[in-house]
Amino acid sequence: MDGLFISFEGPEGAGKTTQIRRICEWLDHQGISYIHVREPGGTRIGNEIRELVLRPDFDEMSMLTEVLMYASSRAQLVGEVIMPALAEGKMVLCDRYVDSSVAYQSYGAGVSLETVLTINEKATSGLTPNRTYLLDISPEVSESRVRARGGDKDRMEQRDSSFHRRVREGYLELSTRYPHRYMVIQGDQELEDINWQIKQDILRLMS
Repeated sequence: MDGLFISFEGPEGAGKTTQIRRICEWLDHQGISYIHVREPGGTRIGNEIRELVLRPDFDEMSMLTEVLMYASSRAQLVGEVIMPALAEGKMVLCDRYVDSSVAYQSYGAGVSLETVLTINEKATSGLTPNRTYLLDISPEVSESRVRARGGDKDRMEQRDSSFHRRVREGYLELSTRYPHRYMVIQGDQELEDINWQIKQDILRLMS
């Protein structure tokens, strides 16, 4: 029996990591078998790629290089971790997936949609999530949350507000293109309200 593949998407500071952690705690309590992975990363090779692609001093990196590096990390993660877990009937919770590349590299940075989709179709062998939760927040809320976190900004977080507006528009466009897969959740709600909506939907998916 195949497992359930769930991705979490959203702008910087949307609260994906917090919600995934809470869902993991809930699944543990329910005794449901799952794995949690993040992108880029999730494998030894992917974690090395993550360090390179997010380094803020690599401002000479071309956009095509960026697309290929994210896809390379993703290809390793899908082949090494995600597909075997799904084949074992486990639930897979993925912090970002192909839609991040579409939103950030295509809508945000202007790489052609065809290029991003073609590269990632090869990288993932066409594997798509059963459900994608989009935690939607405005660029202004995103910026304030990133600022409140403190610390150095990575390459994505350093990009200007117009870039992040395009990223959000890209995500919302994807949600209308794939309504059967997407569930859009307003990310400025109380954490418990967001968590409840996700839990209820996962229960429906499992049933």
